[in-house]
Amino acid sequence: MNHIAQFDPNQKDGPRSIERFVEPLRALPALRYEPLGSFGSGSQAYCVSRFDFRGGKSSDPIRIALFGGIHGDEPVGPLALAEFLRILVNEPALSENFHLQIYPICNPTGFEDNTRNSRSGRDLNREFWKNSSEAEVQILERELRSSHFNGIVQLHSDDTTDGIYGFVRGHTLTENLLRPALRAAGQILPRNINATIDGFAARDGIIYDLYEGVLAAPAQMDPVPFEIILETPQKAAMELQVQAMIVALRTILEEYRRLMAFAANI
Repeated sequence: MNHIAQFDPNQKDGPRSIERFVEPLRALPALRYEPLGSFGSGSQAYCVSRFDFRGGKSSDPIRIALFGGIHGDEPVGPLALAEFLRILVNEPALSENFHLQIYPICNPTGFEDNTRNSRSGRDLNREFWKNSSEAEVQILERELRSSHFNGIVQLHSDDTTDGIYGFVRGHTLTENLLRPALRAAGQILPRNINATIDGFAARDGIIYDLYEGVLAAPAQMDPVPFEIILETPQKAAMELQVQAMIVALRTILEEYRRLMAFAANI
């Protein structure tokens, strides 16, 4: 089922259905689905969904986490990750030696309501590692703390940009992953090459600083993961945003595998 076709990303009236979004993904073969945590009650009970996909049978796979929908009014993340899950099932070689943990909707109530913030009125992407009382943040912090990811990628969209861009943090190879990803995605959407993007100094569509409290690995994590945030222009056609994200994700995996193979041969 094509999520873009069956789910209107620009819906304004009435709540979105998380169940309608997640159900066809749970039916995909070779994926392990796990609902994480529980908050709210009755018909208003929620969880954060995680899908696991392992490529190959490596005893020590590369662990990469992909996060979408931390802002509920940015549907490109959930839509791109839903499509990426289908691609992984159909092209398992893409994830050879990777263990991918995918969290399509990190802000369930914001997703349902089509709002940036959660239903509690909080911007969840300013709450991390600040002793937040928000259930979604606590659930994701446990995942970030316990899973020891080699890499973390967030998918976002920005209504103030006309082009795709990204943030980098952490591992020294991060820029060497984001740069080719932006170049590949730039074949679908233009790249933002302004000297200032979203209030930050930028170079070639790359920002080297972050807002305080964004979803990120905990301090002093060893090994230090690479951390990338991808941003598409929210006003672009949704199909093009999703395509650009898919191309960027494929490129990140391919480049990471290539760089690790190169390092092993030095």
